[in-house]
Amino acid sequence: MIYMGFNYIYRLINYFQYNFLKIILIVLSIYDLRIDIRLLLDYFTFSTLLYTIFEHPLAIVVLITIPKIFNSKNKPIKRL
Repeated sequence: MIYMGFNYIYRLINYFQYNFLKIILIVLSIYDLRIDIRLLLDYFTFSTLLYTIFEHPLAIVVLITIPKIFNSKNKPIKRL
């Protein structure tokens, strides 16, 4: 029998197993944008914002679509 105090550890490991690719995509896109994010936080200008969007489109798209990707779990298909 599993000790109940460590139940959260098993749930966390299980969560990482099912969402491994999604978490890796988030980490890599933030890593790609790390310098631009720092520049935007220090000296925000619209030209820097537009440069970031146009120079890193894949990272921006990944970060924008992450909520939809996490909410689209494998739902069973309803059959009539």
